Amino acid sequence: MEIILKYFPALTQIQIQQISALKNLYTEWNEKINVISRKDIDNLYERHVLHSLSIAKFVQFQNGTKIMDLGTGGGFPGIPLAILFPESRFHLVDSIGKKLAVVDAVKEEIGLKNVFIFHDRSEEMKFTYDFVVSRAVAPLADLLKWTHKKYLPKNRNSVPNGLICLKGGDIDAEIAPVKNCRKIPISNYFEEEFFKDKFIVHSPAAAAW
Repeated sequence: MEIILKYFPALTQIQIQQISALKNLYTEWNEKINVISRKDIDNLYERHVLHSLSIAKFVQFQNGTKIMDLGTGGGFPGIPLAILFPESRFHLVDSIGKKLAVVDAVKEEIGLKNVFIFHDRSEEMKFTYDFVVSRAVAPLADLLKWTHKKYLPKNRNSVPNGLICLKGGDIDAEIAPVKNCRKIPISNYFEEEFFKDKFIVHSPAAAAW
């Protein structure tokens, strides 16, 4: 938990309580349904929570912002972002129901009122959003194909509406075909070794191939 406060020292007491509760909740649920690598559970705050919150260093969601977390899995990046931005609305979407059972239990236990869970595929969702976020879900080409009709036309945040995904490794060839796509090193924000080859990729809704 200390690593979160290192980079987000202005958290409210409620946010601190909610984030502090995540370790025990995910440890308990991971024994029943494996949503986090067992070797990573001891590094939950650095490799999952803080990694998710790197998006909050890139853009501070304004009140009322609507976000889909595509392929949320165990609730990342959606759950940490929903804690940080309680006045934004998050739809956490995944096609694997048993993982969503964990997300729903975590959401209820920590009292998140701005999270809504959908057992569905992103392309079947009937809503539109300011942003779609994802973490280690699929190649960028697939993410763009699944989400290109999902965005609201008017920008309300400091960066244009569109896809924000968390990726690692050598991704230059993956993003090269996409116009106006940005790659931001997470090491710009966090100094830990884990983030040296991790990136935020932002593709505005109007990006073309």
